[in-house]
Amino acid sequence: MDAIALGPVLIALPRLYAFFAALFLLAASAFLLGLPRGRHARWFNGLLLAWLIGARVGHGLMNLGAYAEAPLDILKLWQPGYHGLWGLLAALGWTAWSLRDRLGAMLGGMGLALGASLLWLTLVTLAPLGGGMALRELPDLALENLEGEEVNLDSLSDERVVVNLWATWCPPCLREMPLLAEADAREGVTVVIVNQGEELLQVVRYLDEQGLDFDHALLDPRQRLMVLAESPGLPTTLLFDGEGRALDQHVGELTRAQLSTWLEER
Repeated sequence: MDAIALGPVLIALPRLYAFFAALFLLAASAFLLGLPRGRHARWFNGLLLAWLIGARVGHGLMNLGAYAEAPLDILKLWQPGYHGLWGLLAALGWTAWSLRDRLGAMLGGMGLALGASLLWLTLVTLAPLGGGMALRELPDLALENLEGEEVNLDSLSDERVVVNLWATWCPPCLREMPLLAEADAREGVTVVIVNQGEELLQVVRYLDEQGLDFDHALLDPRQRLMVLAESPGLPTTLLFDGEGRALDQHVGELTRAQLSTWLEER
């Protein structure tokens, strides 16, 4: 999985790795650059801000189509969507400007920023805290839909099958529901929303109140799919191809850009 749970809080692993890389950068720069404490703090804090802004803007530019439909989504900084290379370029630019009067510190700061970025990339690639995908294909699991009919997940097929684990008490789950409904209306895409641990009345009431209509809205009162997927929390979304093979997964709130990428890749 790409997240871990600390109590009720889900922490995305790329963000946790970024925190480790930032700690490395803070410690190494304090020891090696020889900057006065105040100036070091200004450089380091500015570097973090520059990286965040650059990475977010870069992600937006790389996904203009998705953000054109909802441009204010770029301001939802809690959502995933940061481009590491753009962030690094912004951080290097800030370092060059803020330390322009100290060539040695400037070059050292640039080298450390690059090293921290490579450390982050290595951690993301190796994923030492992640166990990969537990489900490699659509499971042989029969669940009931809202009409009481049995649906076996491994019988579903399309160019893309999106399986979303959710609950009505989960705010990120509810925020992404309209996106999933839009995806369900696309040709060649099957969206399956699988409610975890709640009763029929709760699910039906929410979907009716929001005017949401899914072809495959299933109930999983014993949370069997969550166990099979080894999900640390909700929402969890799994992507499968037309043969039922797992392609990708995401724990936490989906973004329009991420979902569009999933559905447009062939």
